[in-house]
Amino acid sequence: MHYDIADEGLAQLGRQRIAWADENMPVLASIRERFSKERPLEGLVMAACLHITTETANLLRTLKAGGATVLACASNPLSTQDDVAASLVVDEGISVFAVKGESTDLYYQHIDAVLDEHPRFTMDDGCDLVTRLHSTRSDQVEEVIAGTEETTTGVIRLRAMESDGALRYPIVAVNDAMTKHLFDNRYGTGQSTLDGIIRATNILFAGKKVVVAGYGYCGKGVASRARGLGAAVIVCEVDPLRALEAVMDGFIVKPMIEAAAEGDIFITVTGDRDVLTTEHFAVMKNNAILANSGHFDVEIDLASLAKMAEGRRHQVRPMVEAFELENENGQGSRQILVIAEGRLVNLAAAEGHPAAVMDMSFANQALAAEWAVANGDRLDKRVHDMPRDLDAEVARLKLATMGVNIDVLTPAQEEYLSSWTSGT
Repeated sequence: MHYDIADEGLAQLGRQRIAWADENMPVLASIRERFSKERPLEGLVMAACLHITTETANLLRTLKAGGATVLACASNPLSTQDDVAASLVVDEGISVFAVKGESTDLYYQHIDAVLDEHPRFTMDDGCDLVTRLHSTRSDQVEEVIAGTEETTTGVIRLRAMESDGALRYPIVAVNDAMTKHLFDNRYGTGQSTLDGIIRATNILFAGKKVVVAGYGYCGKGVASRARGLGAAVIVCEVDPLRALEAVMDGFIVKPMIEAAAEGDIFITVTGDRDVLTTEHFAVMKNNAILANSGHFDVEIDLASLAKMAEGRRHQVRPMVEAFELENENGQGSRQILVIAEGRLVNLAAAEGHPAAVMDMSFANQALAAEWAVANGDRLDKRVHDMPRDLDAEVARLKLATMGVNIDVLTPAQEEYLSSWTSGT
């Protein structure tokens, strides 16, 4: 068994935290119980490039219960919880290659380490594993049956690969399941992003002006939660439909260049690069706080910010770095505060999404893996939607665990909905 983690001695703490998360993931637990009996993944080598957190640990345990040999690496250099990685190795016998704070070089070495075991299934969060496989390890692609993708950024990259004719095996877009993006992205990201900012800074949101860049499902969650804490929220968008929705939801909408001079806290959730750049830094207030909740650390142009600071940067709190800039009028200086190196603030500075939300996301992952393995030889080499019946099953199971009952259509109602003959 090969692995590379920070400290095996952290396993006991990790084990306790994984168990705590498991108590709040009843849907995934029920799938794990069934998997252990039916063994739908028997003999399959699976490579998972995911955030190594307590919730992910319970997904990996589920895949192993289904008969798979599971190998895991981090999908972000700062998102690994080292105690969880230790418990997965020591208690579960799962090969993990992940260390919190690892360099970019080590990050890709760890991806290569899981690919060295020649997986037949990939489970990705951000598409780095898939792109690595299609580029530097392309001789292995034909060995892969299928894969799944967890996050918006990854699905965007995969659809670009499909459009270019570069995608060489079928992948299920788990992110696009209704029980994933409606809940994980909105409620999970909304809460965990603010949690990360508060843990890093101990800032009071009430009375602050919070600028949210992007009004997709993640942006909606962040904006609503910030408003709930008493902040005045400004939304910046490039999509006219989303901008209109933000206006109708009661938020102020304006271009970033205008919002930059007003905001106290800036949160990027776009999935694109260069959302905050030199022109914005130049007009920001003293002690403006910048945080990113998009997948990659490209939304805040930190290279340009560092250049503007001319080396005057220092850490002010464990996850907060100050960049000192000269005022444009030449009168004194001000500082801009960046959290978690511009990486995913909810995972780098906090613990990521609550387990109750990830219960649905990872239930989707487990069911999508089972479905893709069973149907892989019949699937086209493209991005596939999560099967609707599996999505509905996750919702049904979640409602059951919450003690919520819903109505059922009568035969007459079903007939009416499927008929075109009934009218006025």
